[in-house]
Amino acid sequence: MFFSMHLVRTCFFAAAMLCLISLNTSAQINKKQFPAPDQVPDTGKVGFPVMPLTADTGQSLTLRQCIDYALIHQPALNQSLINTDIAHTTNAINLAAWLPQVNASGNLIHYIQQPNNNISTNTANGSATGSTTGTPIRSNYVNTFIPELSVSQAIVSPGLLYAAKSAPLLVKQAKQVTDSTKIYLVTSVSKAFYNVLLTLQQINVLKEDTTRLGKSLRDAYHQYKGGIADETDYLQATITLSNSKTQLKQAKENLVPQYAALKQLIGYEPEKQFNVSIDTVQMMNDIRIDTGERLQYENRIEYQQIQTRKDLQAQLTKYYKYAFLPTVSGFFNYGLQFANNHFSDLLSGSNPSSSVGLSLSIPIFTGFARTHSIHKSRLQEQLINWDEKDLKLGIYKQYTTSLASYKSNLYSFQEQQKNVGMAKRVYFVVNLQYKQGVVAYLNVITAESNLITAEINYTNSLFQLLSSKIDLQKAIGNVTY
Repeated sequence: MFFSMHLVRTCFFAAAMLCLISLNTSAQINKKQFPAPDQVPDTGKVGFPVMPLTADTGQSLTLRQCIDYALIHQPALNQSLINTDIAHTTNAINLAAWLPQVNASGNLIHYIQQPNNNISTNTANGSATGSTTGTPIRSNYVNTFIPELSVSQAIVSPGLLYAAKSAPLLVKQAKQVTDSTKIYLVTSVSKAFYNVLLTLQQINVLKEDTTRLGKSLRDAYHQYKGGIADETDYLQATITLSNSKTQLKQAKENLVPQYAALKQLIGYEPEKQFNVSIDTVQMMNDIRIDTGERLQYENRIEYQQIQTRKDLQAQLTKYYKYAFLPTVSGFFNYGLQFANNHFSDLLSGSNPSSSVGLSLSIPIFTGFARTHSIHKSRLQEQLINWDEKDLKLGIYKQYTTSLASYKSNLYSFQEQQKNVGMAKRVYFVVNLQYKQGVVAYLNVITAESNLITAEINYTNSLFQLLSSKIDLQKAIGNVTY
């Protein structure tokens, strides 16, 4: 009996020694395969929402400042402003014919061979300004000089009446193009600004995630070294950290073209850099909008532009009707006749002449061109009316789509706010349980994955809500600039 007990003890002791040797050997092998994790770099917040990819220039632009900068420096907007000045100038050119038109002309003639004894000097002004017949000059004068001053004044002109009626509409149309460009800038700059902030916030979230995973990796390694956990926890922590670093790298690279797009929209010089900043409290306050506001088509710049097109087309129809009116203008001509055989004495004496009168032109038959023009213009008015109807349908679709998107994103944002709080609580509890050896590391990975997903979804929902609010404001027509 004693011998059997001693034999059992000896065998147990030998087995224990073999087990310890085996564990020691395995630990040495594993130590070579799974070295201690590298020092995780500092991945604290990047100072949301300050631009992290440029040197500190000391200049930070808010959304309002970016919009104000764009309204001054954006090339497309400056082009539209120039086009408005061009419209004013074009109207001034078209209406200049209402003012008196003054022209000076002259003929200097040397007769090599004279056809008869009398030279009838005739001014070449055409039927519009009348003509002046000078006093006969004897044929022995071989040198003549006939200067003339002519003045005409339009009294009735269908073309000038159309120019006067359409001038303010053309200026209005140019200004509406400028307003449309400003609305586009405000909405586009806002969305580009929010895209940059969204990526910045995603970088912050991923940096926090990398920091947490780095700590989890070190905890898993020490627990593995202490024999509390096996190697799978360490490997899983390493894989999860690597994936987080990859996402962080992708987010940083995505930020570069988004920043360039924002600079292009506001007209910022490519060589210069700036930071972006925002009042988070103000941003959270700005996410609300009155969803009960009624849609009014008149507030949309596109509807205003189509109304201006209708007015211009109506004026064109009237112009073709005005074409039946006669063209009436008054004229005054004054001329001098100089003649002498010696060229040096040509200006020694003159024979003045002058005339005043009215010029009348009545279009009687133009091959039905005016009738066809009126019919064509009225057909074009019908096309614009159909454009107006199609525009209203499109505006209503935009309104309903943007309203539904805003309501959906608002609900998602509110839910994601709750999810972030719960995910943080779950991760804290599960991570604490893992350190105490209560749960497996797989629970920590799941809690961490849920937390990062909740934070990313919250960030996306916030900026999607802001973007949908901009779309709703544009659909309603109350974008301010």
